[in-house]
Amino acid sequence: MSQSISAARVSTLVGDFPRSPAYVGLADALRELIGDGRIGYGTRLPSERDLTAALGVSRTTVTRAYATLRDSGYAEARHGSGTFTRLPGGPTRAHDRALWPTNVSSGVIDLVCAAATAPPGIAAVYAEAAAAIPAHLGNHGYYPAGLPDLQAAIAASYDARGLPTSPDQIIVTAGALAATAVVGRALAGPRDRVLMESPTYPNAVQALRTGGGRLVTVPLDPDGWDLDTVAGVLAKRSPRLVHVMPDHHNPTGLVMSERDRAAYARLLAEHGATAVVDEAHHMLQLGEAPPLRPFASYAKDAVTVGSASKSVWGGLRLGWIRAPHDLVDQLTRARVGQDLGAPVLEQIVLTRLLTGDIDAVLAPHLQRLREQRDALCAALAAELPDWTFRKPAGGMALWCHLPEAGATALSVEAERHGVLLAPGPSFAPEGGLDRYLRIPYTVPAHDLEDAVRRIAAAWAVVTRAGAGAATVPVRGRRAGVLVA
Repeated sequence: MSQSISAARVSTLVGDFPRSPAYVGLADALRELIGDGRIGYGTRLPSERDLTAALGVSRTTVTRAYATLRDSGYAEARHGSGTFTRLPGGPTRAHDRALWPTNVSSGVIDLVCAAATAPPGIAAVYAEAAAAIPAHLGNHGYYPAGLPDLQAAIAASYDARGLPTSPDQIIVTAGALAATAVVGRALAGPRDRVLMESPTYPNAVQALRTGGGRLVTVPLDPDGWDLDTVAGVLAKRSPRLVHVMPDHHNPTGLVMSERDRAAYARLLAEHGATAVVDEAHHMLQLGEAPPLRPFASYAKDAVTVGSASKSVWGGLRLGWIRAPHDLVDQLTRARVGQDLGAPVLEQIVLTRLLTGDIDAVLAPHLQRLREQRDALCAALAAELPDWTFRKPAGGMALWCHLPEAGATALSVEAERHGVLLAPGPSFAPEGGLDRYLRIPYTVPAHDLEDAVRRIAAAWAVVTRAGAGAATVPVRGRRAGVLVA
């Protein structure tokens, strides 16, 4: 069943488009919305009659705009069914290699990997943990659900956030992606649909579909979650799982409001869908506003995935699942099918962090991210003033909107200038978003400033040549582990 969009929603999205002539302005507005992914790939557009009434234009205007979309490869007509969105070249994601670990040569600035170096004090915690290892050598060392002390410490962290949690609701894994894969394997089989946002963290897409679940997408607006559209997709597609990132969304940096969390949870309950809540970035709070209540406070059957790798250090390869009691056994069995437990040393390290003064460890880490974020914002404003972005209240990256499509071409040209970038299509499960670019602020400020100068030079080349003029290499997928 194809997704559709109402005439009223299209009217809101296109806004006050240019009307000289009107059909060209409408076609351009729709092309941008389709290319950016705000109107998803394969979506059935409103009928000409309905859109004519919603926009207050002539039928000829809408007819010619739809014809222009078809001629330019952004739509197709299906006999007896209507007009459906397309993308020139199909729903491909360019530069797949941008999401894999890279061996960065000297002088190259890697702005693909959104991961920071370890905060001060981590080495001392590892040394203390190593001294505690002998106490664990008298047993087999397998803890499929995690060290009991770590389970208790993670549960207590949810208690402190206003979400009562018992230690037996926690399953410790080797990273958040491993946790997400466990959830996908346990709860979404080949006949089940898995709803993901677009844009979203691409590695989560593959992890959540480990059990064979079928992908369904819903566009995420630049300003936040459109719950009317979400409700429509839930009603028509009946997904089993719904992946949500309410805190410092990757890549957009958006934070879901308390009201939207409650409303979203009600929608999920009405349609029998289970939320998979990705909280990998929730501790990376860079603004003054207090953190919001966990999404699972509103959705009692939600499965939450957490991460120490993003919030502390990528080398601390630990994540976890917080699950309702009635799903713990099912998730634990799926986890044992993947591995028998996370490394004991790392679990001791995280236990000591969570039961000690973790705020003292995170404070310099967050301050460094805050300074680097501000340096990146200032550099972009100076070098690329026609680019727009929202200054995020947390997380690790800016989501930049380019004045014209060309993020994929820019990533090719920027590599020639010594900067590695992940273009918007990398974060679009079904294509689009070529007017967006994610730029992490996880490297030192002077490197960010240098990178922006190089990006500006590369963008000048792309815009002079025309975004379509750059040759994008086709790179096959390689075996390995996706990161960042």
